[in-house]
Amino acid sequence: MRALVHLLIDRPILTAVLGALTIAGSAIVVRLADVEPSTAAFFRLAYALPPLALLAWLERRRYGPRAPGQSRLAWIAGAFFAVDLILWHHAINQVGAGLATVLGNTQVVVVPLAAWAFLRERPSGRVAISVPVVLTGVVLISGVIGVGAYGENPVLGVLLGLGTGLAYGGFILIQRGANADIRRPAGPLFEASLSGALVTLAIGMPLGEIDLVPSWPSHGWLLLLALGVHVVGWLLISLSLPRLPAALTSVVLTIQPVGSVLLGIVILAEAPSSFQLLGVAFILAGLLLATLRIRVRRTRRARLGTG
Repeated sequence: MRALVHLLIDRPILTAVLGALTIAGSAIVVRLADVEPSTAAFFRLAYALPPLALLAWLERRRYGPRAPGQSRLAWIAGAFFAVDLILWHHAINQVGAGLATVLGNTQVVVVPLAAWAFLRERPSGRVAISVPVVLTGVVLISGVIGVGAYGENPVLGVLLGLGTGLAYGGFILIQRGANADIRRPAGPLFEASLSGALVTLAIGMPLGEIDLVPSWPSHGWLLLLALGVHVVGWLLISLSLPRLPAALTSVVLTIQPVGSVLLGIVILAEAPSSFQLLGVAFILAGLLLATLRIRVRRTRRARLGTG
């Protein structure tokens, strides 16, 4: 087990990729659970608390208490994550699991710009180029161009998806700071999950979207969502977050929407229109621009190092 943990720590890009692949099926599981958006968000976080609490206790026993500032960041990040989940689940209902996940990952634009503003991680010109490309994809997914757009209300789904992207970007950026102590990812994830569960209740109860006793098989899907996706997937991502630049992290996480679109088509028989699929392609092209920027920079550094 220790060898596996050290392997994941030493290879943060691999760890982030594995985490992104794990969470790729989350939107599909939400649809299969067939519960209200806030109910799915609450149980995803609540069911994850016991195993995360145990792991956090083991970390504290071995390494001692974490810095108070990191704990505060985790609680703030959890509030962003709650808003992210609720908006995203509503977007899934309006535009489908695959497209909603693509829209939520417009955080690839939010995170580099926010990292520039708050962390002094200045993005290159390629990030600026990727912005209009991604926004073109968003317009195409909305269904305002062409006919036969998939989803009950694609325009509303796009608006909810963009809100998801903003909240998701805030979560990634803040949780990255909460994970400053790279030895213990479970503690920050537990605190963010507890915070998110409480915020989800505070939002969902007035909306009438919280069902504390969902029936089976909904409970089974929610357990899978919590233990498989949230605990395993986000522990992997939490291990990688503090070891990677914010922009690279956001790009790697876009593996999730690609997988979600494919799974939505295969498992849920979702049928995005040709224009919507073109919009997906535009968004992915914007992400590839950011990826190419990072690879070129690394290649250039390698050449300078051998010269």
